[in-house]
Amino acid sequence: STGNIIREALKSGTEMGRKAKVYAEAGKLVPDEIVIGIVRERLAKEDCKNGFILDGFPRTLPQAEALDRMVKIDRVIDLQVTEDLVLRRLSGRRVCSKCGASYNIRTKKPKVEGLCDACGGTLVQRRDDEPETVRARLKVYHEQTEPLIQYYKKKGLLSEVDGGKQIPETEHDILNALEA
Repeated sequence: STGNIIREALKSGTEMGRKAKVYAEAGKLVPDEIVIGIVRERLAKEDCKNGFILDGFPRTLPQAEALDRMVKIDRVIDLQVTEDLVLRRLSGRRVCSKCGASYNIRTKKPKVEGLCDACGGTLVQRRDDEPETVRARLKVYHEQTEPLIQYYKKKGLLSEVDGGKQIPETEHDILNALEA
């Protein structure tokens, strides 16, 4: 995800990571030009040479236009999910404080409540998964990201997939969309 790419850049101390850190530490959104720079750095790595999947990027029209200048996009998947389901899924997510493994208290429970199966670390709810924060993120999505649906639809790159199904069904639908 873009969040993971940004966290990786912060941790490794790249030039763009250092710039992003100033905003992240102040609790502010990282500006488009820095996010674009971080994504550009990541896409230049060897493991992206034969293709890649971006999750959560682009989020704005300027990011989409910058991405178009960087690489050729083959397909854009829009996972369609109701706001209620987004709220339920994200507010149920828990992450291991040690290794970062992800769980959900409703759909992917750990063997022992509150503890990571892999390393025994404590499972925590990320601040951005708290219900009020999720609602705020959805508002930003509607304002900034929804316009990208039309942008990619006009380019003939958009495939809409029902993200409200179970994971195996959704995965199947995504793979079919990628092969189309």
